[in-house]
Amino acid sequence: MSLILRNLQNVVPLRRARLRRDVETLRQIIGVQKFDLGLICVDNERIQRINNTYRNKNMPTDVLSFPFYENLEPGKMPVCHHREELNLGDIFLGVQYLMRQCQEESQDFHSALTVVTAHGICHLLGYKHGTEEEWTQMFQKEKYILNEFNRLTGSQLQPLTKRHGDDT
Repeated sequence: MSLILRNLQNVVPLRRARLRRDVETLRQIIGVQKFDLGLICVDNERIQRINNTYRNKNMPTDVLSFPFYENLEPGKMPVCHHREELNLGDIFLGVQYLMRQCQEESQDFHSALTVVTAHGICHLLGYKHGTEEEWTQMFQKEKYILNEFNRLTGSQLQPLTKRHGDDT
């Protein structure tokens, strides 16, 4: 199905064609090409407002995921009976926050966008990192996805997932 990529900010210049290509590669690796996916790039003000509204955390962040399937078991694909159900959900990328993080850590911004998008897709597929066991499971999934991405593209991306207890 389709990837809906929206850029709702004008603070950080985005290479949308590259981001679209990278996300399509991620979707192929994970096997979710038949599902709609929304990817929305926002500034600090908007991501902070969303984070405060849905997570009671009044601060900007790098990525927030809103799954179409609320209680999906990690590693299980959604079972769909109707066309309208072919939807994974939406990922909000805090591109301004992420750009600042990349500048502080001397990391490539567009590579980081791909990594946080992989992280977001894992959340849409039921993965969490609230306990040590969940963290390990999500880290392994992200590692697999990014290793495949690296093999296909020649990149050297590493998983984002923070240890249990760290905020994301």
